[in-house]
Amino acid sequence: MSVPSVRATTACVAFVLVAVTTPAQEPTTTGWLRPPDAIVKLVETPGAPDAALSPQRTWIVLTTRESLPGLDVVARPHLKLAGLRVDPVGRGPQLGTRTVGITLRSVATGEERALPIPPGHWGAPVWTADDRAFALLRAADGGAELWVADPATSPPVRVDDVRVSQVLRVGVQWLPDQTTLLLPLVVPGVPPERPLVPVGPQVQDSAPGKKAMVRTYQDLLQDAHDEALLEFHGTTQLARYDSVQKRLTKVGAPAMFERAEPSPDGRYLLTERIERPFSFVHPLAAFPRVVEWRDLDGRVLRDVVRSPLRDAVPIGGVPEGPRGIDWIAVLPHTLSWSEALDGGDPNRTVEHRDQVMRLAAADALPTPWFKTQHRVAGGQYGSDGTLALVTEQDRKTRRQRVWQYDAKDAAKPGVALYERSTQDAYGDPGRPIAERMANGSTALRTRGGRLFLAGDGASPEGNRPFVDAWDPATGNKERLFHAAAGRHETFVGFLGQGEDQLLVRSESPTEPPALLVVDRASGKRTTLLAFPDPVAELTRGVQKRIVKYEREDGVPLSGTLYLPPSFRTGDKLPCFVWAYPLEYSQASDAGQVRATPNRYLRIGGSSHLALLLAGYAVFDDAAMPIVGPQKTANDTFVQQLQMNARAAVKALTDTGCVDPTRLGVGGHSYGAFMTANLLAHTDLFACGIARSGAYNRTLTPFGFQNEDRTYWEAPEIYHTMSPFSHVPKIDEPLLLIHGADDNNPGTFPIQSQRLFVALKGHGATARLCMLPHESHGYAARENVLHCLAEMVAWLDRYTKRTG
Repeated sequence: MSVPSVRATTACVAFVLVAVTTPAQEPTTTGWLRPPDAIVKLVETPGAPDAALSPQRTWIVLTTRESLPGLDVVARPHLKLAGLRVDPVGRGPQLGTRTVGITLRSVATGEERALPIPPGHWGAPVWTADDRAFALLRAADGGAELWVADPATSPPVRVDDVRVSQVLRVGVQWLPDQTTLLLPLVVPGVPPERPLVPVGPQVQDSAPGKKAMVRTYQDLLQDAHDEALLEFHGTTQLARYDSVQKRLTKVGAPAMFERAEPSPDGRYLLTERIERPFSFVHPLAAFPRVVEWRDLDGRVLRDVVRSPLRDAVPIGGVPEGPRGIDWIAVLPHTLSWSEALDGGDPNRTVEHRDQVMRLAAADALPTPWFKTQHRVAGGQYGSDGTLALVTEQDRKTRRQRVWQYDAKDAAKPGVALYERSTQDAYGDPGRPIAERMANGSTALRTRGGRLFLAGDGASPEGNRPFVDAWDPATGNKERLFHAAAGRHETFVGFLGQGEDQLLVRSESPTEPPALLVVDRASGKRTTLLAFPDPVAELTRGVQKRIVKYEREDGVPLSGTLYLPPSFRTGDKLPCFVWAYPLEYSQASDAGQVRATPNRYLRIGGSSHLALLLAGYAVFDDAAMPIVGPQKTANDTFVQQLQMNARAAVKALTDTGCVDPTRLGVGGHSYGAFMTANLLAHTDLFACGIARSGAYNRTLTPFGFQNEDRTYWEAPEIYHTMSPFSHVPKIDEPLLLIHGADDNNPGTFPIQSQRLFVALKGHGATARLCMLPHESHGYAARENVLHCLAEMVAWLDRYTKRTG
């Protein structure tokens, strides 16, 4: 039977194709499947509300959402425009889970107040810096509605005659006066209709000598009508809304604004707008754009930069010219940006790769600030008004260097603070903690010259999060908080202006998450808010352990073994191994434990851990490192996968809990690619489940993952790594699941469809399930349940059997 096209899978059923070694057994299954009742209950029960602190830590916002949207929401018609998916009726992105309710809880009193809002697709509150007010967006036909509230005195009220566009990245934000909102308004009009007869063919040119290597993208523009649709839906009218006077003022003329940022002093706007010519082979991020310095009325005071189509950026490189243009958050109105000194090409040998520039006024000349040996990876500013923390990173060696500069004194030389491997989890110092300043800008929290760092606390025993105070001038650190032994506790925020009290999210393997106030002086821990698990009985009894082992070349490995509630001592269970290959430059980083053994287990969505409720052991996040130099690590990809898998199987066998003759293996995306390779190149597994993968690397000829060589530079690597090339060797049953509307670069639905046809042609045992309307991850309730049902049935058939 032929494989149906993606367009043929738009009905609300899961299309399944089966190939078996016996030609007579070739049924086509349609209709929805459901997994065991326990899994259905687990998936359909909403989780705990999302909890977020307001900027001044006055309020906790509790947002309750449905567990999953229905397929009627996911299947809502959308446009595919330059890498975007646009709801043409809602003038925004595709809809997701519905918000059931939003509740405000006072941190000081514990009083809770449910906001009187109708159910719908609501965004998160956009707070003023002083907690005086917040704005909300609610998706609606014709554009998002704007609602504004004073949490202390009045509920959210919809602003009449205002519809906000959410097509491009411009968001709703408060100007520095903290009473006025900057909005991207929908421009009224009728979208262009597709002509019966096109205006002409789609024509593209390639100029001699100009290399324009393109990674594999999806949802690109197809013709002139798509261009017109993108321009129509992407064009917005900037406006200021005075929340006190209830007055709306337009700012300049409509344009395709992708960004609009007020200067810290509130006098100017930095805008970035898209302009033609568009591209049929690149997504929106590569389109020509203009960055402009404007006044608050929208008048252009200066073109900061005009960037052409970014169609010749080297693989792993950056575009030439200014990039990362933004206001320096602690100065009134000064811009900074990076410029490549190597033409954006990482393969050029140069003394410095980047230079950072500053521009202090619209009518001034840009001035150099500093140069970096490697590529600038980001910059942050301290709330003391002086500190500038700059990170440079070398992609080839995966190392980063962090510098301190003076934001006010550009002539002051930088000070190197530290250098480390970006893959060294044990040595990760943590992420700087930020806060909102009075004008709404975000800056790093600084007190007495000290910064504050929140880290995962990776160790051979698993993660144990922490909070440190760090003095960059001396390098001294003080540990302010360390998760309690046997618990997983992550930093949420400081309460008050000091660091005496911290709000943390605390959980353990037997206790669901709760928000705790930790008093550092007394050590007292007070539960502020608990989140009971309504389906705790389903996962009670699950055992969880970190398994550490070595592969044959000495690289240390680890994974987390889960045993189902039904497990009894002496059992040897069928086990499902779930993994995702990651590249590492050195074995010492590859072997580090990154597990979280003390987290509470709450399974949701299409998680493979739902298989625990079907009686399977699950070896989760089994380490599959590919170790070696960035350029050549994939030369031994297959051999390293084989070593990883052999080591994992031996480790599982040694636990005494797992039957090594009844192992399944699976993964999603690159993990699916791994799965097909393991079935082709080993005989360790009884079957495999590959979800939304890419299997033929010639369809991604300009690189994939961290592979920078093109197909024509390394054809043997592309061939060897492609499971499609080794279909005759795949003699274990393989279940392929794929979203029929996958928009992830490289994982076109045709990847699974063509692999299935190849398997069928070679008499392999295989099954293909195309989930209608789904993208790279699976969202709709019907599809998620069907996916899990397919997985359970496949493993029941090929790993639960004995003998």
